[in-house]
Order: sequence, then C-alpha cells, then structure tokens
Amino acid sequence: MRKTALLTVTLACTMTFAAGQQVSYQRILEADKEPGNWLTYSRTYDAQRFSPLNQITAANVSRLQPAWIYQLQTTHKVETTPLVVDGMMYLTRPPNHVIALDAETGRKFWEFRYQNPPDVIACCGKVNRGLAILGDRLFMNTLDSMILALDVKSGRVLWKTKMADYKAAYAATTAPLAVKDKVITGVAGAEYGIRGFIDAYDAETGKRVWRFYTVPGPGEPGNETWEGNSWKTGGASIWVTGSYDPELNLTYWGAGNPGPDYNGDVRKGDNLYSDSVVALDVDTGKLKWHFQFTPHDVHDFDAAQVPVLADIEFGGRLRKLMLFPNRNAFFYVLDRVTGEFLLAKAFAKQTWAKGIDAKGRPIRMPNTTPTKTGTRVWPAASGAANWHSPTFSPHTGLIYVAAREGGETFYTADVDYKPGSYFLGGEHKRIRSEPNNGGIRAIDPQTGKIRWEFPVITRPYAGLMSTAGNLVFGGTDEGHFLALNAKTGQHLWHFPAGGRVRAAPITYLAKGKQYVAISSGDILVSFTLKD
Repeated sequence: MRKTALLTVTLACTMTFAAGQQVSYQRILEADKEPGNWLTYSRTYDAQRFSPLNQITAANVSRLQPAWIYQLQTTHKVETTPLVVDGMMYLTRPPNHVIALDAETGRKFWEFRYQNPPDVIACCGKVNRGLAILGDRLFMNTLDSMILALDVKSGRVLWKTKMADYKAAYAATTAPLAVKDKVITGVAGAEYGIRGFIDAYDAETGKRVWRFYTVPGPGEPGNETWEGNSWKTGGASIWVTGSYDPELNLTYWGAGNPGPDYNGDVRKGDNLYSDSVVALDVDTGKLKWHFQFTPHDVHDFDAAQVPVLADIEFGGRLRKLMLFPNRNAFFYVLDRVTGEFLLAKAFAKQTWAKGIDAKGRPIRMPNTTPTKTGTRVWPAASGAANWHSPTFSPHTGLIYVAAREGGETFYTADVDYKPGSYFLGGEHKRIRSEPNNGGIRAIDPQTGKIRWEFPVITRPYAGLMSTAGNLVFGGTDEGHFLALNAKTGQHLWHFPAGGRVRAAPITYLAKGKQYVAISSGDILVSFTLKD
C-alpha cells in the first residue's frame, strides 16, 4: 500500500496483471478495428455509442444473464462509464476512486482512492462520470478541480494539476477526452457563479496547453452579450464529455446554463456561450464556430449534452452532421463543419417556445419567464434530455434518446453573488398534478419525427447504447436494465438490477465472448449469454 496525505493505492498483489498494449491515439482513432474494447467515454470520438459487436442479438438477448457483479460500496450516485482495454476494465467510483477489474470475472487488480477536502462543494451530488486513457495512463477529474494521471498498471499517481480553486465552487465531474497528445476537459459549478472553461493538458507532463473560456471576457467575441460585469459570474460550465472530428481537427462541447439560473434581469443579453455547443481547434483551443440553443436562458436549460457526430445524407446529399437532443426539448441537426442550423423539432412536451426560426433561434412564448409568484413551463429544469448519453445506430439511421416529460413552476428571486454559495436567483418546483414520466424514443434525423417510443414510469436518467445486434440498451429509475429492438422499440429483455440506473451501458469482448455492463445503484453488473 502506498499513501500520501490525500491518495491511497491498494494493490491486489496475489493476482497476475495481464495488461495489454498501450492505448495510442491511433488506437482510439481506429476504435472500430477493435470493437471488443471500449477505449473512450462514448467508445468512439463521434460519440455515437454504437458497437459493431453482434454476438448478442435481438434473437438471443432473452438469454442474457449476469456473469459477475461487483459491489461498489458507495452511497453516492454512480454515473460512470467504464473503459475496457484488452480484457481489463477501468472505472470510477464516486466521489473519486478508480478501480481496475478483470473484465471477464470482475476480480479486482488495484484500487486508487482520492480523498477530497472536507469542504469541497458539489452542486448536484458527489459524482464522477469516468476516465480517459492514453498511452500507459488513465486520467480523472476530481471534485476539488484537479486532473490526475494514473499509471494504468498500478494506479500510482504520475502527475496532478490544479484546474481551479474548489473553494470558489469549481468542481470537475466529467470524463476527460484524450486526443492526440492532449487531455481535454472542463469544470462544473454554474449554480455557484463560476466562469466556465474548457482546458487541454499535455498528457505526458500535466502542463496546461490551452484554455477556452465559455464566458468571454472584455475584448473577446461574445462579451457584449453580457450586461456590465455579469460575465464574471456567468456559469456556462462543462460537465459532460465532448466529441471530436479528426478530419476537421475540431472538438465539440456542450456548455451549461448561465448564472444566476432563473433571474435574467442581472445578466441582460444572449449570454454566450451558455446553453451552446462550441467547436474548438484541438491544437490551439481557438473557437471555430458556436451555436446557441437557448439564448438568455432563465429555465436552467443547459446544453451539457453529448454532441453526436454522424456522416449521413441530409437534404439530398451526404453531410457531416451533429445530432443534438437538447435539454430544452428540441432535437437539433447542425452542420458540424460550419455550425449551420438545419433542423429543430420538439421531441417532448414544451411550452416555452412557439417554434424555432430559420436561423435556429427560438421564438419565445409570452409570459413564460420566472416570476415572483411562479410561472408554469414545460419541460422541467432538469429538461427533456439531460447529461445521459443518446446513441445513434448507423444500421437503422435513427438516434435514440431517453426522453423526459414533466413541467415545473419557475420562480425568480433577488440574488447577490457570494463566492462558494448558491447563485440561483430563484427556484423551481415540480407540478405534482402532472405526469413525471418519459420513454426511450427513436428519432429520424432527416425529419426530427419520432419513429417509436418505449414508455417508462419515471423520467429516465440512464444513458443508452445501440449495437449491430439490432439492439438498444437502456435503464430506468426503478432499477431495470433493458434491451429493445432497435428497429421497432419492442421490449425484448430486462433485468431487475435493484438500484437506480444513472449510468450508460457498454459492451466488450473478454476471451472472444461478448459482455454488456451497466451500473445500477451501488453495483456494477456484467451480463453475457447463457450457454
């Protein structure tokens, strides 16, 4: 056992570590050549969360059964997406622990424990969504706004870099994205009036290479969209992993809500780049283009969702597209080369916008902003989509999203900024008489129309995955892990895992056999076909 003041690594020394080759940038770039691994947060840089594996199919998925279960022993929400490399699985356990398992048996090789300071601030739970891997290193963000590099064979800390001051309520919960020789990530904390940013760090040394502020300062394009000095507490945090197009050398990240959340009077203007997707040059961090989904947001409609990239036909020609089911209840199609708006269509109930104009700007309904006495609006602040991943299947041409229904009453309040304190400017309350449900919905990117829906009882927080076996996997807050027919939405199989499913599934090969893994409650379950 090795210890420092904040770090602990426990090795299972009686086991033989069977580490594979190093994970080069080229390997991640060509992830489809080794579909038995899961090398980055969304499996591939395009963030489609589609797997070419097809041992498990719509015809035999009913034979799935647990192969092993690993007890995570935590009381926090588990939102991790594991990585799998050459038979080894690497995952985070909240708040900031890393575990290396045998992907075939679930046996532990080593565990790294990071102790956050006792006064660390976390808006929405002490969570962590996963890791990045590059070379012989794993990379993790921490709640006290550090980024760490760990030795993949032992969990030993190789470097640790401070991203921001956690005492000012900066936190880091997202899984980083490893591209070329860099590790790209961002910070959470918009509910506390931070100023959001996206960083790139040298994977070898931990030195910061570039920083892009999602709230532009004086002299930077977009600062004029913030009245006075409101940019200083503008929020627009980054807490969900982005995607990457190697041909364009652009990485895409969705930014969160402006601060304060519900009182827009103290930050008049569009408030760029909150509620936007930004396209950045990987080498320099320079902004190529942006698209703002919800200008001057007053309903907490973060755009902290995963930008899904797909090269498909649209409008009669093949285009490089971005597919984006947004928290504000509209599904968007953008040209990811230029950021050109192509399509928007509601995929859940919404009452805040009459529609979207020809340039992609919402046409707001009157009397929908928060008030002292309360204003009812759909969707709720947690949105029609949230951080949990959608999936796109190139086999069906459909994008699948765990959609959420329900409205809330939004209130505004006076607000003063105090470092480390909530900076909301109001609140929201659920409308108890209205449904609080949702469903897994298949959307046609050509039209935005919903092809099919599988309803669920409670608004879902689980991510999705599609496979070449004509399957879509997802989960529910009631603790069910399920498989649907990707073409029709027919329910094919489910497993009562017991705890809320707040993560996204993965699939991989171990000794040539396909497995599907998911976190549910405080356990990680890996399934395979019954012999």
